[in-house]
Amino acid sequence: MTLPDSMRQVDIAAPGGPEQMRIVTAPIPQPGEGEVLIRVEAAGVNRPDVQQRKGLYPPPEDASPVLGLEVAGEVLALGAGVNSLHPGDRVCALVNGGGYAEYCLAPDVQCLPWPSGYTAVKAGAVPETFFTVWANLFGPGRLAAGETVLIHGGSSGIGTTAIQLARAFGARVIATAGSPAKCQACRDLGAEAAIDYRTEDFVARCKEITGGRGVDVVLDMVAGSYLSRNVNVLAKDGRLIVIAVQGGNTDPNLDIRRVMMKRITITGSTMRARTRAEKGAVAQGLLDHVWPKLDAGLCAPVIHGVFPLEQVADAHRLMESSTHIGKIVLTVQ
Repeated sequence: MTLPDSMRQVDIAAPGGPEQMRIVTAPIPQPGEGEVLIRVEAAGVNRPDVQQRKGLYPPPEDASPVLGLEVAGEVLALGAGVNSLHPGDRVCALVNGGGYAEYCLAPDVQCLPWPSGYTAVKAGAVPETFFTVWANLFGPGRLAAGETVLIHGGSSGIGTTAIQLARAFGARVIATAGSPAKCQACRDLGAEAAIDYRTEDFVARCKEITGGRGVDVVLDMVAGSYLSRNVNVLAKDGRLIVIAVQGGNTDPNLDIRRVMMKRITITGSTMRARTRAEKGAVAQGLLDHVWPKLDAGLCAPVIHGVFPLEQVADAHRLMESSTHIGKIVLTVQ
């Protein structure tokens, strides 16, 4: 098909607030080796987008400077060496940037088919959180059926995904959230218990719920002062998985002797900096193990709000308000 000469995309005039984002016209990117060009129908909004907009999270050198780490749409063109996809395929993809636009490049190995019955909006809400949860909770986290996991930020996009996947694979789930309504949302998704961190001590409550044993795995996006408390709440041979540092980078109360005595494993990771091959391996794991559960309706992204691309500033304001439960998605016409 013949593509237009240009496209609309979101540009950041200067690092700062949501008002710094604007729609501009730019050339359509051309797929390189191992890449496909996607006509974007929906793009997820994520915390790293907010941090990048503020100038606090610069993209990798080889990534598009345009915001947007996940998209859903139609494959239009193939780069050299791509033979697993074809023009017309409907895919959702984890991308390295460029999602807030009418057209976006994606590595072919980071593309997955829309789950059965999904719309573009629903498919566009899948990649970032499902890649992250699968790569961490079931990778170094080694979460197994019958184990207990504590998920911080249970009402977030990551949290709502983690609760559902943990339950789908037979784990017992405890979640933290910041209001009674958010705690109820966690329980509705399958958490056995939800702890309001504003009014309750999650360490004491988890010990109570587990009969004093503690939890096997903690999925943490807070860090900071939570680090020592996470160690305290873990059982022997527990695993602490840190995927963000919203509460800060350090905890002066962390006692490494307690880590040693409990034989606790602490790991951390980011997704964007992983290589194409590493992300491709995560995608294959999702296709093999998680996509059947999505196809069967056993788990699904929770979508709080949908905004047209032109209202991207409003979408970011909602994200920063932390009043949402689940995902925020942009639609692209």
